[in-house]
Amino acid sequence: MALLAEPVFNLKDEFMKRVLALLLPFSLWAAATLASDEAVVRWNSIVGVITAPGVDNPVGTIHAGAGPWSVRSGHARVNLATGATFFDVDGLVLNGSNSSGTPGPVSAVVGTLVCNSGTPAPTILDTAPVPLNVHGDAQFAGQLSGVPAACGNPLFLIRIATPAVAAGRWIATGAERFINDEGR
Repeated sequence: MALLAEPVFNLKDEFMKRVLALLLPFSLWAAATLASDEAVVRWNSIVGVITAPGVDNPVGTIHAGAGPWSVRSGHARVNLATGATFFDVDGLVLNGSNSSGTPGPVSAVVGTLVCNSGTPAPTILDTAPVPLNVHGDAQFAGQLSGVPAACGNPLFLIRIATPAVAAGRWIATGAERFINDEGR
């Protein structure tokens, strides 16, 4: 009986090591975010671009996708002091065309922080590309580099990463923005 107890104990240890290895990156990101909560901007929802097919709806120099998009749900959070960034979007799909209700040819997106939007020199920072699945779901947790010390009027966009022909166009934006948990 004692011989059976030891292998079970080792399996538990191995399982715990793997769980901790998977959780470590997310816990480090959370610790960095919480350590400097005074510089956090969050968007409680993500909404799709509302534009007629073929009509541009630019944000500064960033052009909009070529048609309307909708989003079931989404959130974004950026720590301006540390660059810790998180976003998730669910149900990011086209409204109209032969691809209505799907992401169409878009298979990867980036999150974009725009600082000092509406000025002659906005700062535009992109996350690494993440896959957008067939249901329009994507998630990112990581870092943005180069966030300026003064990031006025911060905006958050979801932009196309692939296909290359449409790369850089924005198809969704953060809504319900809170800076430093104002009003909460």
